[in-house]
Amino acid sequence: MAAKLIPTPGQTVGPFFALGLDRPEWADMTRHNPQGERLTIEGRVVDGDGAAVPDALIELWQANAAGRYDHLADEQADKKIDPNFHGYGRVATDAEGRFRIRTIKPGPVPGRGNALQAPHINVAFFARGLLRQLHTRIYFSDEPANASDPLLSSIDEESVRRTLIARRGEGGVYRFDFVLQGENETAFLDL
Repeated sequence: MAAKLIPTPGQTVGPFFALGLDRPEWADMTRHNPQGERLTIEGRVVDGDGAAVPDALIELWQANAAGRYDHLADEQADKKIDPNFHGYGRVATDAEGRFRIRTIKPGPVPGRGNALQAPHINVAFFARGLLRQLHTRIYFSDEPANASDPLLSSIDEESVRRTLIARRGEGGVYRFDFVLQGENETAFLDL
């Protein structure tokens, strides 16, 4: 008789992201001098009460300036791979929940049905208390293609759509805050 396997209960992610993340180069996706407009995204991660989340981990994945991912599944032969840009970054929050990442503005990429998507950065978000990572996107406030982006267009409420858009500020620095619950909660994607 075969033994019946019983699933183990889910575990929340523990407060250990600082271990092994003392690699500041992961937060600078421009370190190899890629092509494209350089930019900085900074912000904070806060919980539902507005308190800082000091040990969150933010992973970013994006296309290069031409709109091509450095991945075998991206078969856009008309767009070149930038050998100096791999499209992946990772940053942990500090004691005040702050983060800062240097990257380039990604080019537009095709989505379902080859509908062109506005330039964006894909985000996987980890923090203690979460049973699984959260997913969202970062769009740019000064990007005209946002008006026709399939994902942004599918969100009816302007207040929710706004949580996906980084605001350009002084010196070209974009501001993007992750709000985990409550008022102004960041729109997370169900993947």
